[in-house]
Amino acid sequence: MRKCLATLALQLAIVMLLACPALAQGFPDHPVKIVVPFPAGGTADVLPRIVADWLSRKWGQAVVIENKTGAAGNIGAETVYNAAPDGYTLLSTPPPPLVINHNLYPKLGFDPTKFEPIIVMALVPNALIVNPNRIKASSVPELMAYLRENPDKVTAATQGNGTTSHLTSELFQLMAKVKLRHIPYRGSAPALQGLLAGDVDLMFDNLGVSLTLVTAGQLKLLAVASSSRLPAMPDVPTVAETLPGFEAVAWYAIAAPPKTPKAVVDKINADVNEALASPEIQAQLKKLSAEVFGGSVEKTAKYLRGEIDRWGAVIKSANIQIQ
Repeated sequence: MRKCLATLALQLAIVMLLACPALAQGFPDHPVKIVVPFPAGGTADVLPRIVADWLSRKWGQAVVIENKTGAAGNIGAETVYNAAPDGYTLLSTPPPPLVINHNLYPKLGFDPTKFEPIIVMALVPNALIVNPNRIKASSVPELMAYLRENPDKVTAATQGNGTTSHLTSELFQLMAKVKLRHIPYRGSAPALQGLLAGDVDLMFDNLGVSLTLVTAGQLKLLAVASSSRLPAMPDVPTVAETLPGFEAVAWYAIAAPPKTPKAVVDKINADVNEALASPEIQAQLKKLSAEVFGGSVEKTAKYLRGEIDRWGAVIKSANIQIQ
């Protein structure tokens, strides 16, 4: 009996091994849904739409974006987490649901570390932006000097509690040894409106969203939060030039439900990499101030683990809590 069971188990294993590549070769044979857990209009929504359109043409199948918002991305992420692990429901998201929220929320309906990482499509640096009518500083050192003379008086808008802009602000305060007054909004758009109106003084925001307002002269860009200066803006310094090691970028990843077959994950990874290598996609991403990341599934997994450590340390050091 045991011999029969062992033989059956071996046969099933062989069938599974043979089936996975076959599944990937036929993938997709019907429409694919990509859930974006944030509202339409921002970079988190626009960037995956660009890639989805390219994939739909390559695959000959519709690739549909579905915005399922709420709870800092947790609602949309939970939907994908519980979806069938077949590659037909994917998650496209910036950092919060995958690397931040499990350090903030006491209870989640999913385990972020169990998603199958596929690829980080692109990085968009955060930037330190001020209302020029409220803040006269023209550099990070000047701003730091002003903040030390006026502790807890300067207001910082964020996209909300626990968002990338909030954590970047907290990282800046820790490293610069200054104190800002946190003003959380419900997303990037209302935060920028508050900054434009002079209701708040400064903000660490996604450069892809706010650059147009800087170009128009309505806001002032002091520095970018990437590790090095951006080729497109070589005259704009980095925060790291004043605070060595400072880095905060918004990234946009694709992940699949737990236990999605590796062959399917690898195929999606290869096809998205092909999209990111195309001049057409690169031109569109450049308009968003986005830098192509791409690479293997293993590169993606390693990067996400590093981000968990990075932001977990900031959350712990700043004692950030979500009620």
